[in-house]
Amino acid sequence: MFSVDFFPVISRKCQKEKIRYVSWVYDSPHIMLYYETVLNSCNHIYIFDRTLYLQLCSAGVSTVHYMPLAADADSPDDLEKRGELPFLYDISFVGSLYLEGEDYYGAMEPRLPDYANGYLDGLINAQMKIHGYNFIEESLGPVINDLDKALHISIPAESMQTRENFYAQCIINRRITAIERMDILDAIAQRHKIDLFTHYKGFTLPNLENHGKVDYDTEMPRVMKQSKINLNITLRSIQSGIPLRAFDIMGEGGFLLSNFQAEFLDYFVPGKDFVYYESKEDLLQKIDYYLAHEDERMEIAKNGHEKIAAGHTYRHRVREMLERV
Repeated sequence: MFSVDFFPVISRKCQKEKIRYVSWVYDSPHIMLYYETVLNSCNHIYIFDRTLYLQLCSAGVSTVHYMPLAADADSPDDLEKRGELPFLYDISFVGSLYLEGEDYYGAMEPRLPDYANGYLDGLINAQMKIHGYNFIEESLGPVINDLDKALHISIPAESMQTRENFYAQCIINRRITAIERMDILDAIAQRHKIDLFTHYKGFTLPNLENHGKVDYDTEMPRVMKQSKINLNITLRSIQSGIPLRAFDIMGEGGFLLSNFQAEFLDYFVPGKDFVYYESKEDLLQKIDYYLAHEDERMEIAKNGHEKIAAGHTYRHRVREMLERV
């Protein structure tokens, strides 16, 4: 049995029938990973964030395996045809601003005492300055009871997830990412035109064009091919792993400019296969540089695509899973 993401109901059935259950998790956070069914011996669960993998292993979960995500990679012929497509966008960002759907943080905020709101504001501001280490979960002790009173969240009895982990991963890191993405888009829009592809059409800025959502299979690849610079701003609940969007961009032969994630360095060479930024100011400088240096930008995009095609396609990953099971 195989599924994309892990489902406790499938695991229970496979355990009962003595069938191996292979799941490949691409979501983060994925709260089902904290259900007791992850301990079932039938499971072979592949997760892309090494930090999360090590955390689960240290908690005694022996059914998880680390494996990065992947991408479809155009053939060399398809990539050559890419040159026939004109660049339509100087800078594009494809992703959520987390303004759609239910806003748990927004619902919680007016119900918190001033001390708790001030504490969370300070925590969020501090975390936004740091990539590579997330300290939200370990810092919630002083306000955890206030959060409980404000939201009345009930964690299922079969879940091993702590309250601190739930608030950090599902609510606060989401808020940090929303603030960070909007702040970065605003900073870029003050210097360049930027094209945004997102579910929420209500977000507007001078010099920013919000195109709304794009279809993952039919529209997003063309956006990535026809953008001079493709931004990746990783969801903060992904601690060290490479998000799917980064693989998508390189798989389409696009130039990737991303925040730093530690696992990039395990598979890709900065400045050769992709480019990362260390701060908002660094991001703006690199946008200016790579818009002005097209040959260098195109060479990096080509190298990133070749690296994906050589070892990071879905065929490579499925073969690896089958060899392990």
